[in-house]
Amino acid sequence: MAINMNLTLKVWRQKNTKSEGQLVSYPVSDISPDMSFLEMFDVLNNQLINKGEEPIAFDHDCREGICGSCSMFINGQPHGPKKGVTTCQLHMRSFKNNDTIVVEPFRAAAFPVIKDLTVDRSAFDRIISKGGFISINTGNAKDANNIPIPKLDADMAFEAAACIGCGACVATCKNSSAMLFVSAKISQFALLPQGQVERKSRAKNMVAQMDEEGFGNCSNTGACEIECPKEISLENIARMNREFFIGNIK
Repeated sequence: MAINMNLTLKVWRQKNTKSEGQLVSYPVSDISPDMSFLEMFDVLNNQLINKGEEPIAFDHDCREGICGSCSMFINGQPHGPKKGVTTCQLHMRSFKNNDTIVVEPFRAAAFPVIKDLTVDRSAFDRIISKGGFISINTGNAKDANNIPIPKLDADMAFEAAACIGCGACVATCKNSSAMLFVSAKISQFALLPQGQVERKSRAKNMVAQMDEEGFGNCSNTGACEIECPKEISLENIARMNREFFIGNIK
Protein backbone atom coordinates (compact mmCIF):
# COMPACT_ATOMS: atom_id res chain seq x y z
CA MET A 1 0.00 0.00 0.00
CA ALA A 2 1.34 3.41 -1.05
CA ILE A 3 2.21 5.77 1.78
CA ASN A 4 0.83 9.31 1.66
CA MET A 5 3.40 12.07 1.38
CA ASN A 6 4.30 15.29 3.08
CA LEU A 7 5.71 17.94 0.77
CA THR A 8 6.95 21.51 0.73
CA LEU A 9 5.78 23.61 -2.21
CA LYS A 10 7.56 26.78 -3.23
CA VAL A 11 5.00 28.53 -5.41
CA TRP A 12 5.36 31.73 -7.42
CA ARG A 13 2.88 34.34 -6.19
CA GLN A 14 2.32 37.50 -8.22
CA LYS A 15 -0.68 39.80 -7.86
CA ASN A 16 -0.75 40.98 -11.48
CA THR A 17 1.38 41.69 -14.53
CA LYS A 18 2.83 44.93 -13.17
CA SER A 19 3.60 43.80 -9.62
CA GLU A 20 6.70 41.99 -8.44
CA GLY A 21 6.41 38.33 -7.54
CA GLN A 22 8.11 35.96 -5.15
CA LEU A 23 8.30 32.32 -4.19
CA VAL A 24 6.18 31.46 -1.15
CA SER A 25 6.58 28.19 0.77
CA TYR A 26 3.55 26.06 1.61
CA PRO A 27 3.63 22.73 3.48
CA VAL A 28 1.11 20.14 2.31
CA SER A 29 0.53 16.86 4.09
CA ASP A 30 -1.20 13.52 3.61
CA ILE A 31 -0.95 13.73 -0.19
CA SER A 32 -1.88 10.51 -1.97
CA PRO A 33 0.64 9.31 -4.60
CA ASP A 34 -2.35 8.65 -6.87
CA MET A 35 -3.39 12.31 -6.93
CA SER A 36 -2.64 14.35 -10.02
CA PHE A 37 -0.51 17.46 -9.58
CA LEU A 38 -3.57 19.67 -10.04
CA GLU A 39 -5.56 17.69 -7.48
CA MET A 40 -2.74 18.32 -5.04
CA PHE A 41 -3.03 22.04 -5.83
CA ASP A 42 -6.78 21.81 -5.18
CA VAL A 43 -5.98 20.45 -1.71
CA LEU A 44 -3.57 23.32 -1.08
CA ASN A 45 -6.08 25.92 -2.28
CA ASN A 46 -8.78 24.48 -0.04
CA GLN A 47 -6.40 24.83 2.89
CA LEU A 48 -5.66 28.45 1.96
CA ILE A 49 -9.36 29.29 1.59
CA ASN A 50 -10.16 27.73 4.98
CA LYS A 51 -7.46 29.94 6.51
CA GLY A 52 -8.94 33.03 4.86
CA GLU A 53 -6.00 33.38 2.50
CA GLU A 54 -6.14 33.96 -1.24
CA PRO A 55 -5.91 30.74 -3.31
CA ILE A 56 -3.23 30.24 -5.94
CA ALA A 57 -4.36 31.11 -9.46
CA PHE A 58 -3.53 28.50 -12.10
CA ASP A 59 -4.94 27.48 -15.48
CA HIS A 60 -6.83 24.24 -16.02
CA ASP A 61 -9.75 22.95 -18.04
CA CYS A 62 -10.09 19.39 -19.34
CA ARG A 63 -7.64 17.76 -16.91
CA GLU A 64 -7.25 15.02 -19.51
CA GLY A 65 -4.05 16.19 -21.19
CA ILE A 66 -5.71 17.52 -24.35
CA CYS A 67 -6.35 21.25 -23.85
CA GLY A 68 -2.89 22.55 -22.92
CA SER A 69 -4.14 24.88 -20.19
CA CYS A 70 -2.32 23.32 -17.22
CA SER A 71 1.01 24.97 -17.87
CA MET A 72 3.32 24.92 -14.86
CA PHE A 73 7.10 25.03 -14.61
CA ILE A 74 7.88 22.33 -12.05
CA ASN A 75 11.39 21.97 -10.65
CA GLY A 76 12.78 23.66 -13.75
CA GLN A 77 10.82 21.63 -16.30
CA PRO A 78 7.61 22.48 -18.18
CA HIS A 79 4.85 20.14 -16.97
CA GLY A 80 7.27 18.43 -14.58
CA PRO A 81 9.71 15.51 -14.66
CA LYS A 82 7.72 12.95 -16.67
CA LYS A 83 8.18 12.81 -20.43
CA GLY A 84 5.15 13.09 -22.72
CA VAL A 85 2.60 14.24 -20.13
CA THR A 86 0.90 17.49 -19.20
CA THR A 87 0.76 18.86 -15.66
CA CYS A 88 -2.77 17.54 -15.13
CA GLN A 89 -1.61 14.03 -16.07
CA LEU A 90 1.44 14.18 -13.78
CA HIS A 91 0.83 12.11 -10.66
CA MET A 92 2.33 12.70 -7.25
CA ARG A 93 4.00 9.28 -7.30
CA SER A 94 6.57 11.00 -9.52
CA PHE A 95 7.85 12.68 -6.35
CA LYS A 96 9.15 11.42 -3.01
CA ASN A 97 8.03 11.96 0.55
CA ASN A 98 9.44 15.20 2.05
CA ASP A 99 10.41 16.55 -1.39
CA THR A 100 10.53 20.30 -1.98
CA ILE A 101 8.81 21.19 -5.26
CA VAL A 102 9.31 24.58 -6.92
CA VAL A 103 6.36 25.68 -9.09
CA GLU A 104 6.59 28.70 -11.40
CA PRO A 105 4.66 30.08 -14.38
CA PHE A 106 5.90 29.67 -17.94
CA ARG A 107 8.39 32.47 -18.43
CA ALA A 108 8.62 34.36 -21.72
CA ALA A 109 8.24 38.00 -22.69
CA ALA A 110 5.40 37.00 -25.00
CA PHE A 111 3.65 35.17 -22.11
CA PRO A 112 3.13 37.93 -19.50
CA VAL A 113 2.03 36.73 -16.07
CA ILE A 114 -1.63 37.52 -15.34
CA LYS A 115 -1.59 36.27 -11.78
CA ASP A 116 0.47 33.67 -9.89
CA LEU A 117 0.87 30.70 -12.26
CA THR A 118 -1.49 32.03 -14.93
CA VAL A 119 0.06 33.56 -18.04
CA ASP A 120 -1.44 35.25 -21.11
CA ARG A 121 -0.85 32.97 -24.11
CA SER A 122 -3.14 34.86 -26.49
CA ALA A 123 -0.07 35.47 -28.67
CA PHE A 124 -0.61 31.92 -29.95
CA ASP A 125 -4.18 32.81 -30.94
CA ARG A 126 -2.99 35.81 -32.93
CA ILE A 127 -0.45 33.65 -34.75
CA ILE A 128 -3.15 31.12 -35.64
CA SER A 129 -5.42 33.90 -36.94
CA LYS A 130 -2.75 34.83 -39.49
CA GLY A 131 -2.88 31.50 -41.30
CA GLY A 132 -3.61 28.49 -39.14
CA PHE A 133 -6.82 27.63 -40.96
CA ILE A 134 -8.24 26.64 -44.33
CA SER A 135 -10.76 28.82 -46.15
CA ILE A 136 -12.11 26.40 -48.75
CA ASN A 137 -15.77 25.41 -48.45
CA THR A 138 -15.63 21.75 -47.50
CA GLY A 139 -19.40 21.31 -47.21
CA ASN A 140 -20.70 18.37 -45.24
CA ALA A 141 -18.37 15.81 -43.73
CA LYS A 142 -16.81 13.62 -46.40
CA ASP A 143 -16.03 9.94 -46.30
CA ALA A 144 -12.56 9.26 -44.97
CA ASN A 145 -11.36 7.88 -48.31
CA ASN A 146 -12.98 10.58 -50.49
CA ILE A 147 -9.70 12.47 -51.03
CA PRO A 148 -6.75 10.12 -51.58
CA ILE A 149 -3.88 11.13 -49.30
CA PRO A 150 -0.64 9.14 -48.97
CA LYS A 151 -0.57 7.44 -45.58
CA LEU A 152 2.83 8.89 -44.70
CA ASP A 153 1.53 12.44 -45.33
CA ALA A 154 -1.65 11.74 -43.37
CA ASP A 155 0.34 10.34 -40.44
CA MET A 156 2.72 13.31 -40.35
CA ALA A 157 -0.17 15.78 -40.56
CA PHE A 158 -1.95 13.98 -37.73
CA GLU A 159 1.18 14.00 -35.58
CA ALA A 160 1.65 17.74 -36.17
CA ALA A 161 -2.01 18.42 -35.40
CA ALA A 162 -1.52 16.77 -31.99
CA CYS A 163 0.09 20.02 -30.77
CA ILE A 164 -2.12 21.42 -27.99
CA GLY A 165 -0.55 24.88 -27.88
CA CYS A 166 0.44 24.66 -24.23
CA GLY A 167 3.62 26.71 -24.67
CA ALA A 168 6.06 24.24 -23.11
CA CYS A 169 8.33 24.65 -26.15
CA VAL A 170 8.50 28.40 -25.50
CA ALA A 171 9.04 27.98 -21.76
CA THR A 172 11.94 25.55 -22.16
CA CYS A 173 13.73 27.36 -25.00
CA LYS A 174 16.52 29.67 -23.84
CA ASN A 175 15.42 32.11 -26.56
CA SER A 176 11.69 31.68 -25.84
CA SER A 177 11.15 30.51 -29.40
CA ALA A 178 7.69 29.49 -30.60
CA MET A 179 8.96 27.76 -33.73
CA LEU A 180 7.90 24.26 -32.71
CA PHE A 181 4.32 25.41 -32.10
CA VAL A 182 4.15 27.50 -35.27
CA SER A 183 5.76 24.81 -37.40
CA ALA A 184 3.30 22.19 -36.16
CA LYS A 185 0.36 24.39 -37.11
CA ILE A 186 1.88 25.10 -40.51
CA SER A 187 2.76 21.45 -41.14
CA GLN A 188 -0.68 20.02 -40.40
CA PHE A 189 -2.12 21.97 -43.35
CA ALA A 190 0.90 22.02 -45.68
CA LEU A 191 0.84 18.22 -45.84
CA LEU A 192 -2.82 17.96 -46.83
CA PRO A 193 -4.61 18.92 -50.07
CA GLN A 194 -7.17 20.98 -48.14
CA GLY A 195 -4.41 23.33 -46.99
CA GLN A 196 -2.95 24.21 -50.37
CA VAL A 197 -5.00 27.37 -51.04
CA GLU A 198 -3.18 29.42 -48.37
CA ARG A 199 0.06 27.48 -48.59
CA LYS A 200 2.23 30.24 -50.09
CA SER A 201 1.05 32.90 -47.65
CA ARG A 202 0.53 30.79 -44.51
CA ALA A 203 4.12 30.39 -43.35
CA LYS A 204 5.09 33.94 -44.28
CA ASN A 205 2.18 35.49 -42.39
CA MET A 206 2.40 33.26 -39.32
CA VAL A 207 6.16 33.71 -38.97
CA ALA A 208 5.75 37.49 -39.30
CA GLN A 209 3.19 37.46 -36.48
CA MET A 210 5.43 35.22 -34.38
CA ASP A 211 8.23 37.76 -34.70
CA GLU A 212 5.86 40.64 -33.94
CA GLU A 213 4.77 38.94 -30.70
CA GLY A 214 8.36 38.96 -29.47
CA PHE A 215 9.22 35.26 -29.53
CA GLY A 216 12.90 34.47 -29.98
CA ASN A 217 14.68 32.53 -32.70
CA CYS A 218 15.23 28.79 -32.64
CA SER A 219 18.11 27.84 -30.36
CA ASN A 220 18.75 24.52 -32.17
CA THR A 221 19.18 22.65 -28.88
CA GLY A 222 16.13 20.42 -29.31
CA ALA A 223 14.84 21.21 -25.81
CA CYS A 224 11.41 22.01 -27.24
CA GLU A 225 10.93 18.51 -28.66
CA ILE A 226 12.14 16.88 -25.43
CA GLU A 227 9.78 18.87 -23.19
CA CYS A 228 6.75 18.85 -25.51
CA PRO A 229 3.99 16.78 -23.84
CA LYS A 230 2.84 15.61 -27.27
CA GLU A 231 6.41 14.97 -28.49
CA ILE A 232 6.04 17.13 -31.61
CA SER A 233 9.00 16.49 -33.91
CA LEU A 234 11.71 19.00 -34.82
CA GLU A 235 11.16 17.91 -38.43
CA ASN A 236 8.25 20.34 -38.47
CA ILE A 237 10.63 23.27 -38.00
CA ALA A 238 12.58 22.18 -41.06
CA ARG A 239 9.30 21.95 -42.99
CA MET A 240 8.27 25.40 -41.81
CA ASN A 241 11.57 26.84 -43.05
CA ARG A 242 10.94 25.28 -46.47
CA GLU A 243 7.38 26.59 -46.53
CA PHE A 244 8.62 30.05 -45.56
CA PHE A 245 11.20 29.97 -48.35
CA ILE A 246 8.58 28.90 -50.91
CA GLY A 247 6.20 31.62 -49.71
CA ASN A 248 8.81 34.31 -50.29
CA ILE A 249 9.64 33.26 -53.83
CA LYS A 250 8.02 35.68 -56.28
